[in-house]
Amino acid sequence: MMELDLAGAELKAVLNRLRRAQGQISGVVRMIEEGRDCEEVVTQLAAASRALDRAGFAIIATGLQQCLTDTEDGGRSAEDRDAMRGRLEKLFLSLA
Repeated sequence: MMELDLAGAELKAVLNRLRRAQGQISGVVRMIEEGRDCEEVVTQLAAASRALDRAGFAIIATGLQQCLTDTEDGGRSAEDRDAMRGRLEKLFLSLA
């Protein structure tokens, strides 16, 4: 299992994206309840989806960076690195 260590600017950026998506999703719910135009609803839903994707990619990028740092420091065996790479690749593709 890979532990994610988000700190400082990385953490703030991911949380901001997630909060933005949360607000957009609340807005979409409200728009649907109000019977708003379909095009407006879909536009806002697409924006929320992009915000979630960007947060996910930022988390995966941090994981990749941490994995590379661990590799450079000799902190992982070749088998561990391969397993980590496979998990990160699977996570990345889940957002693609």
